[in-house]
Amino acid sequence: MENKINPDEELDEELTDDDLDETADVDDDFDDDSDDEDDAASEYNDAAVKTEELENALAEANDKYIRLFAEYDNYRKRTAKEKTETYQNASAKCIENLLTVIDSFERSLEAECSDENFKNGMQLIWGQLKDFMNKMNVTEVEALGKEFDPNVHNAIQQLDGTDYASNYVCAVYQKGYMLGDKLIRPAMVAVAV
Repeated sequence: MENKINPDEELDEELTDDDLDETADVDDDFDDDSDDEDDAASEYNDAAVKTEELENALAEANDKYIRLFAEYDNYRKRTAKEKTETYQNASAKCIENLLTVIDSFERSLEAECSDENFKNGMQLIWGQLKDFMNKMNVTEVEALGKEFDPNVHNAIQQLDGTDYASNYVCAVYQKGYMLGDKLIRPAMVAVAV
C-alpha cells in the first residue's frame, strides 16, 4: 500500500540547529552572489555616467572649437573687407580732390593757344592723366543724351524746347566720375522737359 500524506495532518518535525546552519550557509552564498552582482551593476553605472560626462565634455569642447573657428573666419573676412573698403575710400578721396584739377586742365585744353609746342605738351600731360584714371578704374559717368538717373546725375536745370526727349540729359555742366561701382561725383546736368 501506498503511504499517503494527508494535507490536513500537521508535520510535527522540528528543525535541528544543523538544519538551520545549512540553510544559513546557502543564504550567505546567495547574498555573496547578490553583492557581486550589485558591485558589477554599480561599476557599470559608474562607467556609463563617466562615459556620458566625457561625451558631454567632448561635445562642449567641439562646440567651442566650431564657434571659435567661425568667429575667426568672420573676423578674417571682416578685416579683409575693411582693408579693401579703406583702400577704396582713400582712393576715392584722392581722386575726388584731383577732379577739380582735372576739370581745370580740361578747360585749359579748350582755350586758344598760339604756341603749338605748349599745346602738344599739355595734350601729352592730359593723355597721361587719362591713363592714370584708367589704371585707377575711374570712369566718366555717361550723361549727355542719356535718360536722367538721380543716382548718378545731379539736375540743376530743366530746359524746354531742346532736341532731346523729356527726362533726358540735354546739357552737362560738370562731368561725373565713378571709381569702380562707387560714385565719386555725380554729373551736374540739365534735363529736357
